[in-house]
Amino acid sequence: QGQLLAKSWSSLFGGQSGAALRGPIYSFNGRNVLADALWPQQLAWHGSTPRGGHARRGDCQGWRSSGTAQGMASALAEGKLLAGHRHNCSTP
Repeated sequence: QGQLLAKSWSSLFGGQSGAALRGPIYSFNGRNVLADALWPQQLAWHGSTPRGGHARRGDCQGWRSSGTAQGMASALAEGKLLAGHRHNCSTP
């Protein structure tokens, strides 16, 4: 009874960058992540490769605020969950 994001689990994450997202995405407190000012970067942090595997040194595991580690995240506006790029783990 929400909006369909993908036709199947495999279509959501399959291929080079996954399925195109459809409709709004809501945070746990009911805010529309794509339109709310509390989400300035609008990133989906996943730490995965484009095919869904674990991105070594790209998951922000063990990150500290004083560090310069980078993790894999995708811009939600691009509409592809795993078409990620490296972002500083300190990015809000």
